[in-house]
This record gives sequence, C-alpha cells and structure tokens, in this order.
Amino acid sequence: MAPPNEAADGDTPLRVVPIVKGQRRFNVMAKPIGPACNLDCVYCYYLSKERLLGLTGHEPISDPILEKFIVDYISGNDAPEVEFEWQGGEPTLLGVEFFRKVVDMQRRHCPPNRRFLNSLQTNGLLLDDEWCRFLRENRFLVGLSIDGPRKLHDAYRVAKGGQPTFDRVFAAAKLLKKHRVDFNTLTVVHRLNAKRPLDVYRFLSREVGPRIMQFIPLVEPRGFATVAPGLWDKNNLPLVGTHRAKPGTPDSIVTDWSVDPDDYGAFLCKVFDEWHQRDLGKYFVNLFESCAAVWMGRPAQICVFQEFCGKALLLERDSQLYSCDHFVYPEYRLGNLLEQPLVDMVFSGRQVRFGFAKTDTLPEYCRECEFLFACWGECPRNRFVRSPEGEPGLNYLCPGLLRFFLHADERLKKIAEEFHGYPRQVADG
Repeated sequence: MAPPNEAADGDTPLRVVPIVKGQRRFNVMAKPIGPACNLDCVYCYYLSKERLLGLTGHEPISDPILEKFIVDYISGNDAPEVEFEWQGGEPTLLGVEFFRKVVDMQRRHCPPNRRFLNSLQTNGLLLDDEWCRFLRENRFLVGLSIDGPRKLHDAYRVAKGGQPTFDRVFAAAKLLKKHRVDFNTLTVVHRLNAKRPLDVYRFLSREVGPRIMQFIPLVEPRGFATVAPGLWDKNNLPLVGTHRAKPGTPDSIVTDWSVDPDDYGAFLCKVFDEWHQRDLGKYFVNLFESCAAVWMGRPAQICVFQEFCGKALLLERDSQLYSCDHFVYPEYRLGNLLEQPLVDMVFSGRQVRFGFAKTDTLPEYCRECEFLFACWGECPRNRFVRSPEGEPGLNYLCPGLLRFFLHADERLKKIAEEFHGYPRQVADG
C-alpha cells in the first residue's frame, strides 16, 4: 500500500492528501505553455487545442496571469498543503529559470503556516543535470511519460518528424534516479502495449524503478479534436461489445490506437496478478492502490473512480479556466482568471452541476452493478456507448473494468482486512 500523501491521481503526478471535512479543497492543473510540445505523439489529445482554442504561437503564460493564479490558488485552498501541478504540452520547454520564478512567487505569497508542493509532468527529453538538481532541491514530484520497452514506447511516442524517443526518455529516468528526484511513471495503455502487460510492467518495475506507476487507458472517440465530451450524437452510439465499440474497424467509434476494452481488462488482470504476487508494498500502482482504499470503505484516490467530480480543473496559458483537463473545449470554459477570482469559478453553480452530473447521468446498467461503489461509471468523457439494453451513456471501458473488478475482488477484500481497513459493507452501512 502507498504511504499517505504519496499516491498518484489520474494522469498527473500527485501526492494525494486525505480529505478533511469542512476544508475547501480543489486542484487546478496549469498549462503554462499550453499545447506547445517537442513531441508529436500519434495519440496526443492536446495538440489539437492550439487550433480549437486559438492559442497561436508558443508564448508562455504571462507574469500577471501566473502571479494571479498562484495568489488565488493558495488563498482559495484551505488545506495546510497546496499542490501545484504543471503540465503541457511540454512544460520544460519554458526552461529552469521559469520554474525558479514560479518557486520565488510561491514563497512570497505562501503564508508561514502553509506549505506548497509542485508536480511536473514531462516527456523527459530536455532533462539534464541542472534540471534535476533544481527538481531535487525544490522537492518537485515528476511524472515521466514512458509507454514500456523500446518497441512499445516508440510505436506512438515520437518526436517531430517521427523520430523514436525511447533512448532519450530512458536516459531521463536514469538521470532522475541519479539525482534522487522523486518520480512516477505515466504509461498510456494503448491498442498495442495492452496486449503485452507483463512486458510493460516488468520493464517499468525492474528497469525504470519508479515509486509509483500510473496506467492511463487511451480512449479517443473519432472527432474528439472538435466534439466535446457529452455532445456526441446519441443516435450514433454503438452497443457495448459490438465491433463499433472496439478499435480497428472502419466504422469504429474510436481511433485505431485506442485501447480495446477487453484488452484493457486483461492488461489490468495480468499486471494485478504480478503486482500482488511479487510487488505488493514495494511498487505502488495508482489504480490498485485506489481500489484497495475503496474496498476499505475509504474514498477513491483516482478522480475517475470517485462518485462526483469537478474538483480538478485546468488553467490554460491565456488565463481561461476549464472544468477539467479532459474537458478543455469552449463549451466547458468557466471564465477568465484576470476577470474573476479563481475560487468563484471553482465553486460556481455551473461547476457544481458539472461535478454532480457524473452520478446523475449514470445509466441504470451502472446503478445496478455490484461494483458501482468502485467505479461510478469511470470518467464521463468515456461514456459514449450503449448498455446491453440500449441505454446511452455507458463507459467505453466498462467490459474491461468489470472483468478486472471480478478478477481482483477477493484479493482486494483480503488486502483491506490485512491493512485493517473497514470492510466495504460496514462502511456502506
């Protein structure tokens, strides 16, 4: 089990802080350079935002926006620790000096009784000794994107012009370890590496050696670059389990590189078996840690498995705030940071409705599922297939998640008992 404050959430490197009743808590991921990146990953969901949002050029976030964000973020959160998350695009394109400025601003505006932490997600290509010394000295938690051994990583994670990137990313992992920088791995589970779960897991655990591993299922409906989640044509949603609800066919609802739901379930089962048999307590896999917490009757550590959402927002470099990292579309824009306080947008009626909609829009198939307590329909952005009864709004990954929950259920119960958690049925009562 992961120690408190050291688990990872979703697809960003996070230290999970226990929720304290009565505290005003939220997270905002900041994209200080927007979609700008030195890679051209085939499956990237964010490069298209440049055109969609009109973010022309590669200008970084301005100092006034940056400082306003830091001030509002610290003052708006009541917790003693405030976690800043920096992502892109590729945030290291801004250089070390930009983040020295960030830390200086944080120190100036953070009250003596508060503490700030920083997380940085990177592809690793620009990391060097100077970067690593800075990250270590300032206690940054780094999320390094790597999709497995060479062939599987280089299948989709390529540089401009299609050049492979594995060697440079693997070298970055070694550099982070050399400088004792705390880092997680973020592995996108796509159509290819999902079929080789043990190759991926053993490579990460035995050759890369992060403290925490995050496995992020790749799900991209066709047209995702312009059509916002929840606005799909409901008359065109496929039935779960049919060929249209899988990748690889001309009329599939998802891109060819999206993970097959059945393969995703098999991937989780195989990795869980290996982790449970060999590495329980040694390596922390965010999804398994979150499941263990839920089986103990505690809150999920991953936002996609929580009952409600809406507390993980995104700030773009142009000062626009969005409901979520995966809902960066004009339809989910909440407002401009320079025109209204951050906390007013975070706790606005519009954002509250967004958060409650996760549960309110669940199909009956989910409400009747024995694993509703563990899943809550996963992320709403993936709810674009029909249930076996034909009801719209079922999660694309449902078959795989159900397979995993059935496979791991008894062992998760034992883990919950071993770590003295409250049994789920007691907590539910």
